[in-house]
Amino acid sequence: MAAAHAQSGDKLRWPAEWERQDAVWISWPHRRDLWRGGLALTEKLFEDLVRTLSPFVQVRINAAAHLHPHLNRMLAGSDFALYDHPADDVWCRDHGGIFVFAQQDRQKEPSLQVADWTFNAWGGQFSPWDKDNSIPRCMADSLSIPRLSSDFVLEGGAIEGNGDGLLITTEAVLLNSNRNPGATKADLEAELHRMLGVTRVFWLGNGITGDDTGGHIDDMVRFVRQDVVVTVTEADAHSPHYRTLAENNERLQDLRTCSGSRVERIPLPMPAPLSCPGWRLEQLPASYANFLISNDCILVPTFAQPKADDRALGILRECFPSHRVLGFDARNLLIEGGAIHCITQQQPSIRI
Repeated sequence: MAAAHAQSGDKLRWPAEWERQDAVWISWPHRRDLWRGGLALTEKLFEDLVRTLSPFVQVRINAAAHLHPHLNRMLAGSDFALYDHPADDVWCRDHGGIFVFAQQDRQKEPSLQVADWTFNAWGGQFSPWDKDNSIPRCMADSLSIPRLSSDFVLEGGAIEGNGDGLLITTEAVLLNSNRNPGATKADLEAELHRMLGVTRVFWLGNGITGDDTGGHIDDMVRFVRQDVVVTVTEADAHSPHYRTLAENNERLQDLRTCSGSRVERIPLPMPAPLSCPGWRLEQLPASYANFLISNDCILVPTFAQPKADDRALGILRECFPSHRVLGFDARNLLIEGGAIHCITQQQPSIRI
């Protein structure tokens, strides 16, 4: 059966991450040239991720068909599904399709569709990326759901939403000439409305040091309720992150919901700086904000800093009292520039 025609603008709602999910998507690691410590170590990390998530939600995996026999053996006993979707790299948050609800008729339940933005590997930094750019189409086709495409470049980690029309992003990414040269805020806000149905866009400035995406929001500010965010803070004035985070937190004082209500801000401290001398990223973009919200579970990156890790986990347990908040050692991921949120993309459920 052919998928229904894709909807846009006022007929769309981008759901919040805490809404019920049918699945979490990942893209499986397969390139031996990318991972410090070796591909086997990275595959073990992804296996642990699948086994940690599968009691809560099915994990759907983008991976070329020749990898499937290996993955079926490795992941046996977990709740997972394999899709013949070859990818270049693992950052599914950024290259994967973004799921939205489409309301074709107010008398009917919403349907699901995929927002397919253009992906260019964070401004053309890391080639190749053609397979990554095709992943949203592959996801939509495999699920037989509509797909709305855009010529604008956008990564999923660059946007954060509350499920009720409010979106936060950064000027450093969306207005960067290596993404959308010549585009204005008005251009981008109009496209965010067309693709995701959002009605208010709140702009922050730059991202944390070491983030070679240019400054993704999912390392700094995350919604935990429609009118509450956790926002990353840095108390050390000598930290390379201090000025950026102070400026962004000053801007956040003006953050309001679409109804005009003030958004509460809960501080989430940074871990101690992590570095990797001699590697591509000497200053690593470690942040506890790069967590995944899934069904009854919050998966939080940790960095082998017991005191700081426990403090961050405690803050998030207070934010999500009905969820299990689990730490997940993300140091090996961090060496390549991301953490838990960066490698996952949730698929919301349309079932009540």
